[in-house]
Amino acid sequence: MRCPGCGFIDSKVIDSRPVAESNSIRRRRECLSCQKRFTTFEMLEAVQIIVIKKSGAKELFDKQKLLAGVLKATQKRPVDALALVNEIESELQNTLQQEVTSTEIGEMVMKKLKVRDEVAYVRFASVYREFKDIDTFLEELHDLKSGNE
Repeated sequence: MRCPGCGFIDSKVIDSRPVAESNSIRRRRECLSCQKRFTTFEMLEAVQIIVIKKSGAKELFDKQKLLAGVLKATQKRPVDALALVNEIESELQNTLQQEVTSTEIGEMVMKKLKVRDEVAYVRFASVYREFKDIDTFLEELHDLKSGNE
């Protein structure tokens, strides 16, 4: 980090504090040349995630779109939809993959819902898996009840 006073390229960190409103850190620094103190903010650089749809089309990951789907499945259920979506977004960011299929995201949601709330899981699965008839729906319920995946 260059000193704003003298332009020297080396400084030492005096104090670091997380910023409450965002994923950033506030740092107080001191120039090793002129001893001038200044403040910097460091923010996490998020990877732009591209979602590959079933049709082959590509679009940017939209957290709000995922949240809307999860909210529908968890309506009137004891599941924190936002926490679940934040967890998925974090996992996607941590993989450092730039492209992910919508199928992978759907499977991540289903895996997390299955552990948290079976009713929400079945609701999400009924839309996500596009059950063709009552028999495939009953088969999914039977697998859920017997503990199969």
